[in-house]
Amino acid sequence: MLTLPPLSLYIHIPWCVQKCPYCDFNSHGQHGELPQTEYVDALIKDLKQDLVYVQGRRLHTIFIGGGTPSLFDAKQIGRLLTEVDKLIPFNDNIEVTMEANPGTLEHDDFEAYCKAGVTRLSIGVQSFSTDKLNLLGRIHNEDEAKIAAKKAKASGYQSFNLDLMHGLPNQSFDEALADIETAAELAPPHLSWYQLTIEPNTLYHSKPPQLPDDENLWQIYEQGQKRLAELGYQQYEISAYAKEGYQCRHNLNYWQFGDYLGIGCGAHGKITMLSDNKIVRTVKIKHPKGYLTADNYSYETSEVAEEDRALEYLMNRLRLMSPIPKLEFEQRTGLPRDTISDGIQQACAIGLMTESDEHWQLTSKGHMFVNELLSQFLQ
Repeated sequence: MLTLPPLSLYIHIPWCVQKCPYCDFNSHGQHGELPQTEYVDALIKDLKQDLVYVQGRRLHTIFIGGGTPSLFDAKQIGRLLTEVDKLIPFNDNIEVTMEANPGTLEHDDFEAYCKAGVTRLSIGVQSFSTDKLNLLGRIHNEDEAKIAAKKAKASGYQSFNLDLMHGLPNQSFDEALADIETAAELAPPHLSWYQLTIEPNTLYHSKPPQLPDDENLWQIYEQGQKRLAELGYQQYEISAYAKEGYQCRHNLNYWQFGDYLGIGCGAHGKITMLSDNKIVRTVKIKHPKGYLTADNYSYETSEVAEEDRALEYLMNRLRLMSPIPKLEFEQRTGLPRDTISDGIQQACAIGLMTESDEHWQLTSKGHMFVNELLSQFLQ
């Protein structure tokens, strides 16, 4: 039987200084002065149209992503958060994350964003090699990345994250591991460490760079994981590592098939509707011009068919390293646990999962072959 999970809010701010060649997110290069006031006004109206999805809940987490949200000043971010709180009251210990790039932040404003209500920064460092940053189209350098991390640490945030990428163009094993060492010296409570992939509709897709071969990629990944563990960072998700107690609660809610509203250009949402026994997904108008002039911000609303719920749940939940509670599966999908018993048995038989009375758990082999594991539930 479906139950209401925690409710999160994703807010998309689509502008950045320039589009990076690997980026496939809904982002647009900045041309002239940004319509900050108008866009925040639109976000508030957008949220008002989604209040039907709240169903009496308080907000568990907020994530302000982009684009580059730090292009908006702290005054506008504060106004936005104040209005959101009026519409959907915050949990007392709400986590409010905002993405920021070292090259687009006036570092003296770190404290201002904190005072505006942001509790956690996620800083898009990607690498500490100026050469690699240039290849990635980033506008900051190694020194700016270090300054940003130090300012975040000193500005009163409850936590901050550094984004790092590996498998970069012409990146050696030593260069990849050096980025981990440099990041660790800055003592972030949380690290995102993920491999560069070439996505459609990006400059890198039309003009692919020379990336490390599969053998070097595996060596980087294997030794990087080992080193992060030695440094006290626990891997709790495929590409996320945290010191004890500093996991990103917003992302945990995503991967646990929780609910989230999505407001802003192209933002996605996923909502459980108890009254109709449905799970729906929402998408908002994608382009800023259309969004800013809209009366209705919805682009598409679709139902997750009952026969698709189990697979959608697993595609999210298998990103996490923690055991999967059978009760959570039932509450988040509205399906009995034996719905996937055949797939579980097959996965256990080939060493990808284990099962207890209360949980399912991926084995180390299962974490390495998630796609093969998911295929057991398609038969």
